[in-house]
Amino acid sequence: MISVHIIPLLVAMFLAVNMGGSGTAPSFSAAYGANLVRRDLIPGLFGIFVFFGAVVAGQKVILTVGGDILPSESVSMTLSVIVLGSVGLALFFSNMLRVPQSTSQATIFALAGPAMYLDVLQTRRLLFEIIPTWFITPVLAFALAYLIGRYLYKPLSGRFKPLLDFLQGHKALKYFVICTACYVSFAIGSNNMANAAAPVLAMAVNMLEVEAGSPSFSMLMLILVFMLAPMFGIGSSLMGGRVLDTTGKGISSFGPLGASYISIITASILLVSSLWRGIPTSLVQMNTAAIIGLGMVKVGHSHILRNAPLKRIFVIWIVSPLIAMTLSVLFTMIADYYGFLYI
Repeated sequence: MISVHIIPLLVAMFLAVNMGGSGTAPSFSAAYGANLVRRDLIPGLFGIFVFFGAVVAGQKVILTVGGDILPSESVSMTLSVIVLGSVGLALFFSNMLRVPQSTSQATIFALAGPAMYLDVLQTRRLLFEIIPTWFITPVLAFALAYLIGRYLYKPLSGRFKPLLDFLQGHKALKYFVICTACYVSFAIGSNNMANAAAPVLAMAVNMLEVEAGSPSFSMLMLILVFMLAPMFGIGSSLMGGRVLDTTGKGISSFGPLGASYISIITASILLVSSLWRGIPTSLVQMNTAAIIGLGMVKVGHSHILRNAPLKRIFVIWIVSPLIAMTLSVLFTMIADYYGFLYI
């Protein structure tokens, strides 16, 4: 019994490894693109702050992912494996193409597939909160990065260039930018840990008949976070460098100040989404949108829009969640046909 029911945890670990590979880019691509941190230091910093973010600010998103799309009482061991495996495969596909992908969107689509098949899809939060947030947050990140860059960052860079040149060579500014990258990792833990932990937690709650919000529920969640957080760091080490090269070096180069304000903008928006309504949303899309916004200020609209990596990124953003949904529906149909959907 124990050996069978540990399968969802193993699949969740596989997903966490892939999330670590994908999530490294929005955390550290700005600092890495500005040549402020060595690549070999990134996985450890990333994994530590993902853990703290999940523990401190991740419970609301875990509750959303664990029960507000596919009801938690419908999550069997088989369904948890199907959802986690589908998301993991979709993200693995994105990572191999060196494109950061939204884990949250892939997870929600993977949950929606079986929910539609079983006719238990809960649409209220999906249609009126989650999906609108997916559109609003990247636009907000782009607008803030572009407006601050054009009307504050760029004018100050011209008028106070000697002072900024001095600051950019100072070690204190380097550490400040690295701290903002860690802040982004914290925000990722608050939002994205739910994508790996929630399906396993929903299965465990059903098996053990634990009430959501109880001390036992909180203990289960903490145990899962302890198990899954190191997997983020491992994924960052194994696959994060590929994605860093795409977003950190392939779109535009930034000075320390530009790197830090991109990190602060995107992480703050994500933390608000996590803490306010527990909405799983896309940090990678916000981060890329902010990078594009600042890049347009620095090198112009035409250069950014002609950039080849952007075309590949936008295509994969559309395709990867659809792959996750298609796989989850297909696996659910197969499991139902052979009679082990509710095992």
